[in-house]
Amino acid sequence: MRVLIRKDYEEMSKTAAKIVADLIRRKPNCVLGLATGSTPIGMYEELIRMHKEEGLDFSQVVTFNLDEYYGLPPDHPQSYRYFMDEHLFKHINIKPENTHVPDGTVPIDRIDEYCRRYEEMIKEAGGIDLQVLGIGRDGHIAFNEPGSSLSSRTRLVALDEQTRKDNSRFFKSIDEVPRAAITMGVGTILEARCCMLLASGEGKAEVVAKAIEGPVTSQITASALQLHPNVIVILDEAAASKLERKDYYLYTERMFEELGKPLV
Repeated sequence: MRVLIRKDYEEMSKTAAKIVADLIRRKPNCVLGLATGSTPIGMYEELIRMHKEEGLDFSQVVTFNLDEYYGLPPDHPQSYRYFMDEHLFKHINIKPENTHVPDGTVPIDRIDEYCRRYEEMIKEAGGIDLQVLGIGRDGHIAFNEPGSSLSSRTRLVALDEQTRKDNSRFFKSIDEVPRAAITMGVGTILEARCCMLLASGEGKAEVVAKAIEGPVTSQITASALQLHPNVIVILDEAAASKLERKDYYLYTERMFEELGKPLV
């Protein structure tokens, strides 16, 4: 696990965008796993800038999103399909048919079949090269709430009340926040060739430290990333403030830079 600590959210976002851009330039038909939420917005804004000003080409890129609220149609302002369209897809030259976000309107009796098919599509695309992740205040990745199996697959899940409370800022009230979602499983996420976890702000510092330096546990599903052979964690100074081995991470980054070892 390579932990990169940046001064602030802007620098963190630029570092994350550069990693994604470097992969696209090296492998134009790469498969990206994407996340929603406030944390990756800065990264998406920088990727849009790179596309418009530097010619970063998304024409062959394929994407798969981690999750979607169950019950929200794609055109709902709080759906994750709408989020991705507004914050990234509309502003770059990616082919609409190459973008995949779970369908929150699948009938309940077809959910299991749909989730299996979503995983099959990832495999048919060649697997995810780089999976972007955020982390919830309770340590969840995607919508894999505390207690989720570390070998879990794409499925319908019930959302924890803390998650609904955290996400209620995007809705008029918590009563409007869906109670369920379709999400990639922890096991699905761990099959990506590389995972990149982003976190910012003091409010994430404690759970980030637990996920990176604490025991691997299903109660903090982000801790499962410790089992992955290629993980990049990008933090601002506030989110890194409770790490005990911060000096080591800074030393490691300098050493790998001197050696010229690529991140992805």
